[in-house]
Formats: sequence, C-alpha cells, structure tokens
Amino acid sequence: MSIIKKYLSRYFITAMSAMAQGLFASLLIGTIFKALGMIPHLGVFAEIGGFAQAVAGPAMAAAIAYSLGCDPLVIFSSAAVGYAANSMGGAGGPLAVFFIAIIAAELGQLVSKKTKVDIIVTPFVTLLVGGLLSVFAAPFIGKLIGYVSYFIGWAATQAPLVTGLAVSVVMGIALTLPISSAAICAGLVLTGSALAEGSSVGLAIAGGAAVAGCCAQMVGFAVISFKDNGVGGLLSQGVGTSMLQMPNIIKKPIIWLPPIIASAVTGPLATCVFSMRMYGAAINSGMGTCGLLGPVGIILGWLDPANGYPDHVGFIDWLGLALICFILPALISYLVYLPMKKTGLIKDGDMKL
Repeated sequence: MSIIKKYLSRYFITAMSAMAQGLFASLLIGTIFKALGMIPHLGVFAEIGGFAQAVAGPAMAAAIAYSLGCDPLVIFSSAAVGYAANSMGGAGGPLAVFFIAIIAAELGQLVSKKTKVDIIVTPFVTLLVGGLLSVFAAPFIGKLIGYVSYFIGWAATQAPLVTGLAVSVVMGIALTLPISSAAICAGLVLTGSALAEGSSVGLAIAGGAAVAGCCAQMVGFAVISFKDNGVGGLLSQGVGTSMLQMPNIIKKPIIWLPPIIASAVTGPLATCVFSMRMYGAAINSGMGTCGLLGPVGIILGWLDPANGYPDHVGFIDWLGLALICFILPALISYLVYLPMKKTGLIKDGDMKL
C-alpha cells in the first residue's frame, strides 16, 4: 500500500503539479501576452504570446521530467516528446503529454548514464518511447477526452443547474487538494474558445462553473481564516492557493465545509443566472483567484475576437463576474462559518497556517 501511495503521489501530485507549471509558463503566460497585444501599438506582445503558446507541449513534458528527478538528457529529450504528444493528442493534448511524458521519462531515466554512449542512448530511448506512444496512443487519448468533453458540454446545456453544481464543487475541491485543477481543466478542454478543438457552448458553461468553484475555495478560505492568519493569510490564500489549508483540513475536515457550500451555490448561479462562460484558455478555468487568472480568463474571452465569444458584454456580465468570483464566495463562506464558530465546530487556530 505504501508503494502505491508513493507512486500516486509521484505521478498525480508531483508530476501533475509540474505539468501545470509548464502550462503556466507557456500557454497561460502566452495568453496574457496576446491580450496585451490587443492594446494599440503593442502588437509585438501578441507575437511573443504566440511563441509561448506554441511550446506548451515541450514545456509540460520538460517540467514533468524535471519534477521526476530525471537527468538532464532525459529532460531535454522530453521536450520533443511533449511536442509530439500534444500535437497528436488533439483535444486531449495536455492529458496525452501527461501520461506519455511520464512513461518516456521514466524509461529514459532507466538507461541514463548506464552506457559509455549516454549522449546517444538516453535521448534515443526517451524519444523512441515517447514518439511511438505519441503516434499510436495519443490520438486515442484525444478521442477519449473528446467523448468526455462532449458529454460534459452536452450535460451543461441539458442540465446547467446540476452540471454547474457538480463541476463547481468537484473542481473547487481539486484546486484545494494537492493536485492541479488547472491541468484537469486544460485536459478536459473546459472552454468554448473557437481556438479549442471540439469546443462548444456547453464546455464554456462548464468552464464558467469551474471558475466559480475554484474562486469559492480560495476566497472562502481567505475570508474565514482571516482571524487566524491576518492580511498575510488573506493574500496568500486569496491570490495564492487554498492548498495551504490542506494540513488543517486533514486534521479537521469540517473546516472545508464553508467553501464547499459556497461553491455549490455559486456554480449554479454562474451557469443559470449570470451565464458566466469561459471563452479564454481552458487552463484559466481551474485557476480560481490565483493571480486573478480565473476572472482574467473570463475577461480575455470577452475581449479577444479570435476566441469567438458570441454575445455582447454588458453591465450584468461584469456584475456577475464580481459576484461569482469575489463577493458571494466571501459572503456565503462567512455566513456558513459563523454558526459553526458559535457552536464550537470550528475554533480559533483551526485554520492557522
């Protein structure tokens, strides 16, 4: 059992978190540069953003190999593996990179520094394994993700209340857990952007619900733990990560209830009342208020004509964004927290970082 836990932690916490960092350093920062490029006379920023977005696959794979403690030649060779897996994976490119880069890096590491011609053997093995898997397995991963994404999109259009609630709660919990909600959203293509293969209005709706759930966790914990952690804790959780509360959640799981309830409320409100939809990069759907990238992703989807946002953006859209991402998570979490605090279910120090 300890061996299983070790590898689950290695791949689904360490490697997945590194994959998200690779996405941040390429696709996400590229999206921000392209947004800056929309400002008159700053078109060069859009070009820079395009370069960054183009290397998302290599960045993810190299980050994964690095996180697994691989030798330099394995890491460098993984860049080509990431490009191949992301290209062949289609809509499921990020998920294809995740699995294929892990296998290629681990097998490449097995032969690394074992021969006198390491400079040839290690890249050869890493790229051979990764290349073959990219050609023969990545398209099937892409099709599988396409089916899952289609189902999510279909469910969001058929039952937006239920889907909004489920996606918001699940993605919010994933954000606080030591796994990457951003990588999951990217893998499931939770965006309606015209730039995303297999996009749909339903996926845009699900992306909006994911933003709501992730914001609820971060803002919720930041507010209800203010007495324990002050301004520093407010900022570190509100614009950093609610994952900081995981040690406290393990000790006392009930402290998780206020943000979860907040996400269960804001998710359906996002889908059914404010029609909050993600037309920015899918990775933004799982970012919450980390660097304000969840709301920023929504806004970029509105502003960039290339993303294909179908409607005029008015006052209600901006109001909904403020309510769903900031005001309601704080208010609902605090209103749930107060009676729990008065009855002793939550005590001072329970959320101390």
